[in-house]
Amino acid sequence: MSKIRLEIFGLSYSQTQSGAYALVLSEVKGSRRLPIIIGGFEAQAIAIELEKMKPSRPLTHDLFRSMALSFSITVKEVFIYDLSEGIFYAKLMCESNGETKEIDARTSDAIAIGVRFNCPIFTTENIMSSSGILIDESNQLLGEEGNEDLSDLDEVPSNSMNSKSMDELQVMLDEALENEDYELATQIRDEINKRQ
Repeated sequence: MSKIRLEIFGLSYSQTQSGAYALVLSEVKGSRRLPIIIGGFEAQAIAIELEKMKPSRPLTHDLFRSMALSFSITVKEVFIYDLSEGIFYAKLMCESNGETKEIDARTSDAIAIGVRFNCPIFTTENIMSSSGILIDESNQLLGEEGNEDLSDLDEVPSNSMNSKSMDELQVMLDEALENEDYELATQIRDEINKRQ
């Protein structure tokens, strides 16, 4: 079975499920995208690592990485191998002392751990052909019901932060990090980055 390599395209609030996020994976060699609905905690864990934010205390996925490395276990890849009744199934391909092990995991957790090991993400052609979304060069969804612009898919709304000064945003960012509200911290950091 040939594997298709994916990369993280973006995270956005889910339009279909309250409190959930859409994690969008994109083919490395192709124009299809694979959206996966994940929970807020997992979205936060992925976003924190992608943004290279340092929480004051380790999150669960950071703890897993520290423990794995302490016992000479490395995660070599994330493999999304099945889709059944709308649920994606994944495994972590791990190596320890030259021996390879497969560990079953929720897809969102597997990716949150995978980004901490900087390892590749793969899936199958069957999953991409059944659940992938084809995107053209102008970032438009190609489908039967017309085109939908996906250019803002990786952006999180900035709420009412645009009325705040840079100093106020920095104070808000410090407070969000202190309170371990990493979802809000990511939004504030995005607003600061837009202004710089």
